[in-house]
Amino acid sequence: QISRWKSVLKAMTNSTETRFLTHSNLTNSRRISPHRRSKPMPEADVDHIYNYDPKYLADILASVKTIAMVGASANKTKFSYGVLRQLSEIGYDILPVNPNPNITEIRGLRAYRSLEEIDKPVDMVDVFRPKEELYGFAERAIAIGAKVLWGQIGVYDDNAARLAEDAGLQVVMNRCPKIELFRPFWKPRLDLEI
Repeated sequence: QISRWKSVLKAMTNSTETRFLTHSNLTNSRRISPHRRSKPMPEADVDHIYNYDPKYLADILASVKTIAMVGASANKTKFSYGVLRQLSEIGYDILPVNPNPNITEIRGLRAYRSLEEIDKPVDMVDVFRPKEELYGFAERAIAIGAKVLWGQIGVYDDNAARLAEDAGLQVVMNRCPKIELFRPFWKPRLDLEI
């Protein structure tokens, strides 16, 4: 099933869609990182600054297979639960990470207490935690050999991004893979059970 979505992502990269064009497009991923600024940005500029070339995002989502989701919740009303559900149904190998000892699985997927507890290679670390914790998760993502550090909407830290990029990781912040994956033709699957 994931191969079908890779075809969709390839079509995205060949599209003439230009609504996401910002200075990030000029850098084309890691040649000049959009995360390397000397001053903190005003809160109002966050959405503008963390826009990425659609091809950069599509290439990441087409290349990763195993995603460790830090902050995954078993609560069906939480945003992280919906993202976990959708990405899992598409075909990604989702590894929920939640330190709560009472949570042993989420939607039938084994839950891990930490990134270090995961016993298989991880392509991407998707962070659903406060932005103040992103730097620590960048360090852990590097330690486990992840290829991508992804901060969910509202999760961004330029220092964490620099640390990860200097270690060779690709970085996305203040974005949701579920939303980016289906853009610009995302439609909710209202027929699916939660």
